Amino acid sequence: MLTLQLINQDPEDVIRRLAVKQFDGREPIMRIVELDKQRRALQKQRDDNAAVLNKMAAQIGALMKQGNREEAENVKAQVAGLKTANKEIDDNLSAAQDEITNILLSVPNVPYSGVPEGRTAEDNVVEKTGGKMPDLGEDALPHWELAKKYNLIDFDLGVKITGAGFPVYVGKGARLQRALIQFFLDEAGKAGYLEIEPPLVVNEASGLGTGQLPDKEGQMYHCQVDNFYLIPTAEVPVTNMYRDVIIPQDELPKKNCAYSACFRREAGSYGKDVRGLNRLHQFDKVEIVRIEKPEDSYAALEEMKDHVQGLLDKLELPWHILRLCGGDMSFTSAITFDFEVWSGAQQRWLEVSSVSNFETYQANRLKCRYRGDDKKTHLCHTLNGSALALPRIVAALLENNQTPEGIRIPAALQRYTGFDIID
Repeated sequence: MLTLQLINQDPEDVIRRLAVKQFDGREPIMRIVELDKQRRALQKQRDDNAAVLNKMAAQIGALMKQGNREEAENVKAQVAGLKTANKEIDDNLSAAQDEITNILLSVPNVPYSGVPEGRTAEDNVVEKTGGKMPDLGEDALPHWELAKKYNLIDFDLGVKITGAGFPVYVGKGARLQRALIQFFLDEAGKAGYLEIEPPLVVNEASGLGTGQLPDKEGQMYHCQVDNFYLIPTAEVPVTNMYRDVIIPQDELPKKNCAYSACFRREAGSYGKDVRGLNRLHQFDKVEIVRIEKPEDSYAALEEMKDHVQGLLDKLELPWHILRLCGGDMSFTSAITFDFEVWSGAQQRWLEVSSVSNFETYQANRLKCRYRGDDKKTHLCHTLNGSALALPRIVAALLENNQTPEGIRIPAALQRYTGFDIID
């Protein structure tokens, strides 16, 4: 969530920047400013009363030693009155702080200065393009037909066992999944990321910490008996490793990667845009997460983008990078870059990664801090990115590499799959 320091420093600038995200922040931001003034005034009154009570305690002791019991009783009565007043102040302080927190939880992160204005995905900016487009004939098959033809994925069996959006990978399809996961983890390890195997369910505090709650509870699978949530991404448990942690400055940056299954209830639209692997409720993904000092986070963001680009180049997939406009960004991010790959048979771009810098927004919720040279604690910056999400990578690999002889496996993957073609 936003810091009170940022809001109080220039509330009009915060309101202006929130408008880039298509969020009308005037009412909540000005209410926070008003409440924080009340809170600080109440806190000063509380501190002043505490100082008076300390003096009165000493005064009572002195009067009792002098045998002036009557005057001591009068001071005790004043003490009782101040304690009653303090109880009311404490109640008002608590109410003000609770309202501030509740409002802050409802306000999205402010976008970075480099975020373009815009309302929808149509306003995103193509920043970079790479890779060679496939040369497929008009008879090219979409991946769901290829999956059936080569017995790689059984979508109908997934519906039988669970429901739509839960495919069953079979034979070489299952091996391709494992190959991609291991390839992504190995590449992350080479780049200096420490592998984590996190839980697939998290508690409510973890969801709040990274901003999935209260914003995205409708998209998360909720285990109501235990009040646990199935994770929508490994970002949630991995970033929460640093909740309520003060990191020594010399231990930064923290670089972690994790493979996990991901669970999302979002149904999306109907038709070809969600056929096959295009939109799933359960899918596999390797995530990279970084905890950085603020002055280093944007250099780290560029490193993460280069890492994802390198994976796509090694998989020989055509790609482009989108700088998301304010209206298409997530609730929590300060800036986001989406990577999309070209799906040759579907003739459309498929998102396979989002790489984001959240600046202090998540860290403020998490109380994720580091101790600087000044011996004071400061909020970290958190970043994460998909490196990579598997379903649409598999879709593009199958479609773009289909040949009359079978589906060609990119050279970088062959030592993981154990075969160079699916026939």
